[in-house]
This record gives sequence, structure tokens and C-alpha cells, in this order.
Amino acid sequence: MALQGHQYELSTLPEVLENLNWWWIAPAVLVEIASYVAFAGIQYQLMKAGGLRLPRRPLLYVTFAAQAINNTFPGGPALAAVYGFRWYRRFGANDTLAGWTLVGTGVTAAVSLALVAAVGVVLASAEGATLDLIPVVVGVLVVAVGVGVLFVYERPLVAVLRVTLRAWHGLTGRPRGGIAEVTAKIVDRITVVRLGWRDIGATLGWGAANWLLDCACFVFAFLAIGAGIPWKGLLLAYGAGQLAANLPITPGGLGVVEGSITIALVAFGGNKISTVDAVVIYRLLSFWGELVIGWFACAYMALGVRRGRWIRQVRTSPAAELPPTVPPVAPGRRKNPSGVQV
Repeated sequence: MALQGHQYELSTLPEVLENLNWWWIAPAVLVEIASYVAFAGIQYQLMKAGGLRLPRRPLLYVTFAAQAINNTFPGGPALAAVYGFRWYRRFGANDTLAGWTLVGTGVTAAVSLALVAAVGVVLASAEGATLDLIPVVVGVLVVAVGVGVLFVYERPLVAVLRVTLRAWHGLTGRPRGGIAEVTAKIVDRITVVRLGWRDIGATLGWGAANWLLDCACFVFAFLAIGAGIPWKGLLLAYGAGQLAANLPITPGGLGVVEGSITIALVAFGGNKISTVDAVVIYRLLSFWGELVIGWFACAYMALGVRRGRWIRQVRTSPAAELPPTVPPVAPGRRKNPSGVQV
């Protein structure tokens, strides 16, 4: 199992827990749970834009369960995606809308994290330059926003796909006759739902809330060990650590998050011992604690399937009455070649 060999992260817990201010743990747990509520909000908002209203509480359970799967196994992101896709289908989405929501959730999480890290750069000002984090964060922000633009707007997406496919065919020596057809199919999939500015704002708002609430859990971890909070470098260190966690190195960023955040905060002038202790408490709640909740949620949802509970809920839900496609086009709206509203 992927968690084996990472037990050293819990080895310092007895010493940390001896002098812990336990009254700060309750708000830390609450804001961490709220961050998952916000992440579920991203998915709910995207599905709503596609004409389907997901059941909120089961969606939250699925969010916890998928994250536990993501953090437990090698190849966790792929397994979690399959798990989420199947639940989207069970909740009433068709294959196209379910796949689009999975991609949109990932894009939203990446863009909102890059925005949070960019705000951290501004707040840290000159200190960020000493760690060479400014060009890194700015570069990630540009890439993330670029991907977001491709996800939302059709013309730049078509241009990028054509260039990419031509380059791929040039390298592989395959004929280029199918580029237009392949491009059209990919575009139809990605642009199956058109997001208005209100949808984009709401989705990014949920994404930013997810990261900021998770960062608030880190703040409460400092308070729980009785240490001062390094405000000026906190958001940048947190953003850099989470960006590192999203690299495909270890499940859930094990070791990567701890090392990145600790090194950054110590470089900003934080006390090494208190920073390490705060990171241990933060990861105990946000990673190990989530594993327990997530697997309980996974078992609970599986038990509901055996009893037919979620199927009954979908059948009595207004969402189940929608056709397995995106809602029909309103008068005056144009269609793409696949006939889906744009």
C-alpha cells in the first residue's frame, strides 16, 4: 500500500500532543470539513451549469471518499476519478456531463490554487524573491489561467488542439487527414456546457474557499501548539506546498507538503521547531484524519447502494427527470455541430 513507509510522519506526535492546546482543535476540524464542503460546491456548481442538481449531502460523502482513495493508493487520482465518475452517473449525469465535470473540477482547483499562491506572493513581497518563488508561482498562475481559458472558450481551444495534433502527427508520421475530425470531437466534449460569468465566478469562489479554509486549518494548528503565526509568509508557503503536493510524486503530497511548507516558513523567519509541530498537527487533521472520514464515507455510500438508497433518491429527485443530455437550447442561442447548447 502507498501509505507504507510514511509512518515516520506520525512518530513525533506523542511529543507534540503533550503540550497541545486542545480547544483550538475543534475549530481546526470545522474549517477543514468546511474546505471539503467548498470542494463539493465546485462539483455542484459545474453540474448545475450543465442542468443537473446533485444531492448535496451524498455529494459531500463522495468528495470525502474520493479524496481518501486519491491519498491511499498509487495511481490514486485515476482511481478517484473513476470513483467520482461512477457516482456522477448514479446521480443522473450522462457520460459526457460526468467527464466534463471531472475535468472542470480539476481545472477550477488548479486555477484557484494558483490565485491563492499569487496573493501569497503579494503579501510576502520581498521575502518571496529570496526563495525564488515569485517566478515559479507566476509561471504556474499563467499556465493555470491558460488552461482555464481553453476550458471555457472554444476558439483558443481549437487553435491549440490543431497545433498539438499537427505536431503529434508530424512526430509519429501518421497521416493528417483526421485532425479536423479529432479536433471537433474533443471540442464537443470540452465545450459541452457553456459557463457564464456568474457560473465562472461562483465556481472559482468555491475553489478559493476550499484552499483558504484548508489554510485556516493550518493557522489553527499554530494556535494549538501555542506558537505565533508567521502571517506574512504563511499564504505563500501554504500555496507553494500545495502546488508541490499536486506533482505526481507521492499520494496526497506525503512528505512533499510537509517539507515544502516547513522549509518556506523557516526561510521566512519562522521558528523551526514550532513550524514542524504545526505542520504535523495540520497534516494529522487534513490528511490522516481525512483518510478515516473518507473511508467511512466510502463504506457508508457503498452500504447505501446495497440497500438501494441512492437509487431511490435519484429517482425521486428533479434531476432524474432531466434527459441524459444537456438541456435544450433556448430561443436565440446557437448550437455547436453536436447539437449541444453553447
